[in-house]
Amino acid sequence: MKRVLGVVAGMAVLLGGLTGGASARAARPGDGVSWGACPGAKAPAVQCAVVRVPLDYTKPDGPSIALALNRIKGIASGTSGHLGSLLVNPGGPGASGVALARYVAAALPKDVAARYDVIGFDPRGVGNSEPSLSCADPRKHFAAPRLDQVPKNDAAQAALLARAKQYAVACGVRWGWLLPHMTSENSARDMDVIRRALGEEKISYLGYSYGTYLGAVYATLFPSRVKRMVLDSVVDPEGVWYDANIAQDHAFDRRHRAFLAWVARHHDVYHVGRTEGAVSAAWYGMRGRLAAKPAGGLVGPSELDDIYTVGGYTDIVWPTFAAAFSSYVRKGQAEGLVNAYRRHVDHDAAAENNYAVYLAVQCRDAAWPRDWSRWLADTTEVNAKSPFMAWANAWYNAPCAFWPEPGGKPVRVGGAAGLPPLLLVQSRHDAATPFGGALRIRDRFPSSRLLVEGGGNHGVSLGGNFCVDQHLASYLRDATVPGPATRRRSRHADATCPATPAPRPIPPTPTPKGATDKPPSHTKSPLRVMAPLDAGVPSRAGVPLGAGGPLSAGVPLGAGVPLGAGVPLSAGVPLGAGVPLGAEGPLGVESPLRVERPLRVERPLRVEGPLRVEGPLRVEGPLRVEGPLRVESSLGFESSRGFESSSGAGVPLRGAAPGRGTPWG
Repeated sequence: MKRVLGVVAGMAVLLGGLTGGASARAARPGDGVSWGACPGAKAPAVQCAVVRVPLDYTKPDGPSIALALNRIKGIASGTSGHLGSLLVNPGGPGASGVALARYVAAALPKDVAARYDVIGFDPRGVGNSEPSLSCADPRKHFAAPRLDQVPKNDAAQAALLARAKQYAVACGVRWGWLLPHMTSENSARDMDVIRRALGEEKISYLGYSYGTYLGAVYATLFPSRVKRMVLDSVVDPEGVWYDANIAQDHAFDRRHRAFLAWVARHHDVYHVGRTEGAVSAAWYGMRGRLAAKPAGGLVGPSELDDIYTVGGYTDIVWPTFAAAFSSYVRKGQAEGLVNAYRRHVDHDAAAENNYAVYLAVQCRDAAWPRDWSRWLADTTEVNAKSPFMAWANAWYNAPCAFWPEPGGKPVRVGGAAGLPPLLLVQSRHDAATPFGGALRIRDRFPSSRLLVEGGGNHGVSLGGNFCVDQHLASYLRDATVPGPATRRRSRHADATCPATPAPRPIPPTPTPKGATDKPPSHTKSPLRVMAPLDAGVPSRAGVPLGAGGPLSAGVPLGAGVPLGAGVPLSAGVPLGAGVPLGAEGPLGVESPLRVERPLRVERPLRVEGPLRVEGPLRVEGPLRVEGPLRVESSLGFESSRGFESSSGAGVPLRGAAPGRGTPWG
């Protein structure tokens, strides 16, 4: 299964129109970077360019291909405080670093972002790089409902096998000249060409998911060129790639069972079952019903697998998915499943490009079994213990059994002399990149330190965990790594952070007779923000925020018009730096507001419930809280009306009377 940053799954949609590739001149390999405006972009702070790299590094003067880059320049660039370039990669293989760069620049603390030029790049074959791989018409390839990925008989298995072989053959016909060169090693060498083009002696790097493997390969090949390196959600270098996918099958099954247990704990909301076993029976019963009659004519068992695999990457979606599950099982309502598929499952041209690059890299990086009987035996054995994703993952990777280029020998990843301290970040129960991989990478790189977060989401840093983000910021500032000076040689972390709170359940929304699949325009559910909030100007139409759905354009937050489609606004989408909230009027929230990062509001803020801010709170207008107010850093106002609260003695504040810049406990 693809390894791509789960918590920013919506971010690519959020930023895609603003971070396109460059139309700069096609330079030769080794030329400098000529920055210019990004095509169609409205954000002048983002610049784009093209860097050419050799197609084949054994023939550096031979044909070249083009990589799309973008840059968000730090305001300290050109000064003694500048720390150079920070390259970012979200994983895949096949995901766009161009789409990630602006997110990272916005989510980093301002003092850190100021000191780096954040550089995004689309690896070879991806997105706006040229050529951009495509092996099938996405409308046909993803046409729903697809064949059930769990074959019931030999004929069903033969049909799925033919589909996998057809895709592999099509890729070979279209891209036979490129496929031999689609490797992680070549992508790492591309990164060093980018470094030279940027004029940097050393680069810093932030990689998520598969991006951790790419970073580890770069650190192995070019140790003297690394200034800082953060590897978040770490790929196991010993499983590349067939064995890693089998390990992933078991881990996703555990994570899916954690979701089912969460639904059971909230039986009073979802009424599906009081135990994990009962909820599991209901879920697999739902899958069987969908095989006979797809929901809305669209969501069959394979689409259901796709939807709930997203829940293995992040628990942000659990309330939405549980509500859809409950509505279907208890009332036969299909709308929730259909909406979840349309919102959370990629099935467009970009998704097909992602899939083509994923296969091109993984099938070429390392050897895969060519005898289908090996796949069949292994998948049957795994499915008996961990059925949630065993067959889905097997078919996702099955084209590698027929790939026109044989798998090669992967780079032996490991630390070399001259590497600085590396920061590894890992959630303890990550399904996409299981915990053992982080331990093995730590063993391979003696200068690394492992920071473990207690949850199970994939992609931790800049995703809402204040503790993790503090460690990240400290490391990027001055290479400070967490934990004791002497590294622990065990299965324990060098330092830990608590998990972010579990999601709160959201009751299923009754579907009115004759209703469409459009999400509701508002809700009065809790508003939970795990990234900076800047409420200065109106939101844009159609920008999805977290798991909740889009904010309507021009609709103020307040007066009973809160967010989204019945779920909390949560981690993974930075609110600010070009993605602001609100309208030309006060902000109001008619339920609890919890902010786990700094909160800055450039308008009056009214909260009719408790307000908790785990960082500084700055309000440039009146603040009214009809419930407890807790600020764990500083509280400041730019309004003579100051602070109002209806909670009386129950307000947990300590210090002098509220005022501009007054610190609070």
